[in-house]
Amino acid sequence: MDAVRIAEAGRGALALSGTTAEVVAEAWQAQALAQAVGLRLAAEAPPRERTAACELADAGERGCGPVGHAALRATGGVRAEALTGPVHPRAALSALGLLLEEVGMALVAVATAADDAWVYWQCVEAIDAAAESGDRATVLLGLVAGREREPEPCERHGPGPPRGGRVRREPPARGVAG
Repeated sequence: MDAVRIAEAGRGALALSGTTAEVVAEAWQAQALAQAVGLRLAAEAPPRERTAACELADAGERGCGPVGHAALRATGGVRAEALTGPVHPRAALSALGLLLEEVGMALVAVATAADDAWVYWQCVEAIDAAAESGDRATVLLGLVAGREREPEPCERHGPGPPRGGRVRREPPARGVAG
């Protein structure tokens, strides 16, 4: 299954979540997907994007709940484990960003309605984790989009002028008058 379909399944499950435990389980599912996408992109990405992909994977890992937790088992296990095949960076990161944004909003709703301080603070931590993963996905998406916009170097004439389109030329050297 590809990352976009997993993210869409997560958004659907999140929309159907009715309890705090279900919302938190979906937040963990989203974080597991962030980790999986980050790891996959780190293995496939050009060097400039590799660090950002690793940071996304790390942020996702920090936001994941325990894999064997009953709430995750109730959702059918960790969906991100079904990630197969190549990850299409732009589509996957866009879908993941949307999922993480919706997770954050759902967690805010749960936190504001919480009567228990422990539940409130668990939601706040999960909100922070979703925001961090979302930020990492956005940074990586920007790098991917930037790479896709860069023109390919011309094989006959070399890479062309530096960024900005201008070639800086130094004035001719003048003799020292003395």
